Amino acid sequence: MSATPREFDIVLYGATGFVGKLTAEYLARAGGDTRIALAGRSTERLLAVRQTLAEPARSWPIVAADAGSPSTLDEMAARTQVVITTVGPYSRYGLPLVAACAAAGTDYADLTGEPMFMRNSIDLYHKQAADTGARIVHACGFDSVPSDLSVYALHRAATDDGAGELLATDFVVRSFAGGLSGGTIASMLEVLSTMSNDPDARRQLADPYTLSTDRGAEPELGPQPDLPWRRGRRIAPELAGLWTTGFMMASTNTRVVRRSNGLLDWAYGRRFRYSESMSVGSSIVAPLASAAFSGFGNVMTLLGGRYFRFLPRGLIERVVPKPGTGPSAATRDRGYYRVETYTTTASGARYVARMEQDGDPGYKATSVLLGECGLALALDRDKLSDLHGVLTPAAAMGEALLARFPVAGVSLRTERLAG
Repeated sequence: MSATPREFDIVLYGATGFVGKLTAEYLARAGGDTRIALAGRSTERLLAVRQTLAEPARSWPIVAADAGSPSTLDEMAARTQVVITTVGPYSRYGLPLVAACAAAGTDYADLTGEPMFMRNSIDLYHKQAADTGARIVHACGFDSVPSDLSVYALHRAATDDGAGELLATDFVVRSFAGGLSGGTIASMLEVLSTMSNDPDARRQLADPYTLSTDRGAEPELGPQPDLPWRRGRRIAPELAGLWTTGFMMASTNTRVVRRSNGLLDWAYGRRFRYSESMSVGSSIVAPLASAAFSGFGNVMTLLGGRYFRFLPRGLIERVVPKPGTGPSAATRDRGYYRVETYTTTASGARYVARMEQDGDPGYKATSVLLGECGLALALDRDKLSDLHGVLTPAAAMGEALLARFPVAGVSLRTERLAG
């Protein structure tokens, strides 16, 4: 980053959106004396959001910035150490801000779940960001912090024990309550549209190493399907009796985790295989539910990849949650997630990482994770990695986030298993 002093520690861009407001509320509680500003297109709406916050956030400065006016993004990026952005779909609105931050040497954190946006960000701005000292960190919410940090924590535990590199590693959503945000669904529709209209994007998204730092250096480990369906005991003995199916955000999360491995010079190992699933229970219908969900997901991927343009997108957009909307506070508070990630190392040791957090995953929990990523980038610079460029949460700030999680109400524990 530039040595020139910055006016702000953090600028929250998109503060008038639904998740943007939740992130502002979290930063108002957790930010302490951090110098924070709220940014977006409408000064009037930003002032209205600011009035809902607790003191001293009601005196936070307001910054007018618009994705349609790159010069305003340049000015915003030059004024702050870190930009947090909730403005998506990112493939439509995100690259001008990435460009501004890369040019200014400003750190950046977003909520994208769009692999092709991340790929374009890497191709266009990784080198420039590395040269200016910027950290461009994608996927800083429920997509993909639990996935990325769970594997990072397992790597740390195995390294501390001298247990060797990670081999088969499986992330399992054991239970959750809540839904996908309107912004996440808008991003998913954008991904399907891109796949439908761009054969090269379909080819890249079929590659498990879409986000690789060096595709030629990646190991060829055979198929790594995004939507597997399996008995739980095939993942770990502790899951005997359960059935699992593919997790809906696996196509994004798995590629982020694999990029972390590459960015960290393949510290997890050259034979590291990673998958994501969710439990569908142990009832008599669980095997059918497992197969049906994975089958439906694979059909939707096929439709998205080739035929999405023929589907009534307007109708779909009318019935799904709109960007900027979300559930009531009571519903958000009732939400939660509990995930477990199992791994076996080269020495035969087995470990599990258990991560859990209260709050609707797509809204309340995500706003906490995004806020903590922004605070880590701004305040914990001595704990950040030496890497710069287009990064992942684990590669940029794994140690800082692990230290921050307990105070933020995020539990992440690792355990060495018997057998």
